Amino acid sequence: MNLDYTKEQDMLRKSVDEFLSKECPFDDVREIEDSESGFSAAKWKKMAKLGWMELYFPEEYGGLGDPVGDVAIIMEEMGKKAFPSPFFSTVIQCGLILLAGGSDKQKKELLPKIAAGKLIMSLAQLEEEGSYRATGINLPAQRAAGGFILNGIKMFAMDANIADKLIVAARVGEEGIALFLVDAKDPGINYTKMDAIGKDNLCRVTFKDVKVGDGDLIGGVGEGWEILEQMAQKATLAKCAEMLGGCAESIEMTNVYAKQREQYSTPIGGFQAIQHYMADMQIAYDTSLYYMQKVAWMMDEGMDTTKELSALKAQVNEKFKFITERAVQIHGGIGTTREFNIGLFYRRAKAHEYIMGDTDYHYAKLAEALEL
Repeated sequence: MNLDYTKEQDMLRKSVDEFLSKECPFDDVREIEDSESGFSAAKWKKMAKLGWMELYFPEEYGGLGDPVGDVAIIMEEMGKKAFPSPFFSTVIQCGLILLAGGSDKQKKELLPKIAAGKLIMSLAQLEEEGSYRATGINLPAQRAAGGFILNGIKMFAMDANIADKLIVAARVGEEGIALFLVDAKDPGINYTKMDAIGKDNLCRVTFKDVKVGDGDLIGGVGEGWEILEQMAQKATLAKCAEMLGGCAESIEMTNVYAKQREQYSTPIGGFQAIQHYMADMQIAYDTSLYYMQKVAWMMDEGMDTTKELSALKAQVNEKFKFITERAVQIHGGIGTTREFNIGLFYRRAKAHEYIMGDTDYHYAKLAEALEL
């Protein structure tokens, strides 16, 4: 098992870091978060020109077919800069769903547009309980002539307010869960942006008599949950990589602060208690990063990562919160404010725990995998 980065991956990391450092300083992050759209179309177009959106997709659909580890590098660097964009919702979640269950026609039509940055998509899976279990999907899809009719409410749909297309998870009576491609501009759809702690551009989406055709079905009726589970494998890893990027930046900026902030004419980094805090933060990050790299390698080798992924997400959930809480303690009360950069990561640590499953959810999944 070789976890060393290749020369090409080092170049990719440098390219992403240079772009984000120039194009999205933290003041821009705050401005984008506070905007109505929660998104910068100009930065999105620039990202597309760099080819980041092509990595997951096979060449036949306008992509590069690169390994999981390459996408993890991009997500890490985005996490370091707290960069708000529809990359996760569009490329990771919806792109992977189309790859796993889309028809050849759907893939040929949509994946090249995603790869070129010309299509934004959002996954409308979660409902009021925010459950990632199959039992949490209850929005009804009623059969009608030539298709289905959707009525109901979805919650926590990331970037739905700026999407061109939605992928909606619905339940077709006793037949099971199905996934539908839906025109996001359909007049029967209403969006309300949620006031989320992580400023994640989450939306409440209401469907009223929204008609979708048989050709809008992704996979077959009853196959939706299996497709979502396939997507969740790589999406969970990608989210962990983003969170670990946030861990790395939190440690770096806290280290700088501890060297500059003085008490009694001495940098606080010279105090043993602060040194122990910093050491604990570094250990938490290093061990989690190594485990994430191992899981990415296992995925690229085609191994089953069911247990490892749940263990990883549970660990990263807790370590990201631990690291940012320690960072805020070292910074003092000002660290919780939006004006201070560490506050961006403190809020994200709380919010990102729930994206792709919180700690309790993954503990339960791990117990199931261990047949306990």
